[in-house]
Amino acid sequence: MKKFFLLSLLGLIVAGCNPENGVSQEVQKTMTQVKITEATATFAGGCFWCGEADFEKLPGVLAVVSGYTGGVGENPNYIDYVGKGHREAFQIRYDPAKVTYAELLDRFWKHIDPTDAGGQFVDRGDGYRSAIFYHNDEQKRLAEASKATLAASGRFSKPIVTEILPLNRFYEAEGYHQNYFKANALHYKSYRYGSGRDQFLTKIWGTAGREALPQPRQKAFVKPDDATLRKKLTTMQYDVTQKDGTEPPFENEYNDNKRAGIYVDVVSGEPLFSSLDKYDSGTGWPSFTKPLHPGSIIEKDDRGLFMHRTEVRSRLADSHLGHVFPDGPPPTGLRYCMNSAALRFVPKDELEKEGYGEYRKLFDK
Repeated sequence: MKKFFLLSLLGLIVAGCNPENGVSQEVQKTMTQVKITEATATFAGGCFWCGEADFEKLPGVLAVVSGYTGGVGENPNYIDYVGKGHREAFQIRYDPAKVTYAELLDRFWKHIDPTDAGGQFVDRGDGYRSAIFYHNDEQKRLAEASKATLAASGRFSKPIVTEILPLNRFYEAEGYHQNYFKANALHYKSYRYGSGRDQFLTKIWGTAGREALPQPRQKAFVKPDDATLRKKLTTMQYDVTQKDGTEPPFENEYNDNKRAGIYVDVVSGEPLFSSLDKYDSGTGWPSFTKPLHPGSIIEKDDRGLFMHRTEVRSRLADSHLGHVFPDGPPPTGLRYCMNSAALRFVPKDELEKEGYGEYRKLFDK
């Protein structure tokens, strides 16, 4: 009996492994369905917030993740990804039964400037250069074919410079960058409007070439031209924001300011810091533990004046604001040491009047 039982069990095992077995065929069918109902594409098109917003609502797209790729350094973050050779990118998980890779490519071309070798729109530098990172030979073939078709179309008078590169490794960006266009809708819309991206896309492709985004409900944060800045700003404000200058310590407008409100870029008006995060550092300059929005500033390596520091600039207007140091109090341990001349203070009772009404709730808690 035992021998018969063992032989029967062995027979069942062998039968189960046989491709002709009905159960196995069903498993294989299910596995095949899983494989073909999800695929991945990776693009770099400048600001990854925009990439997420442009692709997430496309039918057939399952998820879009912001991240970094294209470099050699491991574990990049928002501060050092450029130094490690990476670019801002976004990765798309999609259902190829509902949207094809060729359709993703078409949408990608219609949401970037493929002739810009120095970045994308208001965002300049290697970290913002556009690229298609292919996952396999078929994606490479389709990408090269679509690029050739675009170049031959005559749509652009300049060469198509977007690179087509093999994907090495994709690193997810920090959590606050994911779905930024939803979590920080007003700031995102203001940034996007001020970046010139949609204006360019409308000029090249018409309204069909881009996803219609509502204009900012209140104000757009735009950097004026140099002639206007010279008239608008004081000599100190111009020197600090445009020439990377530094104002004297203690003898500046906001070092001792203790009123409730937010601090905005004196050039563009984009919101930067909150009085809730301001503290007395004893240095003579207004200091903050963190920015109002993580993505509202850009941090750059600064080796000037025989020192190694981290410079802080506003994202949209590219104003020099100051520097950040790792000697601040909890909870961040950081000290954003800013120049008063780069800031304009908006008291909490004037936020609605000046178009910053959404920040009033910060002070009503």
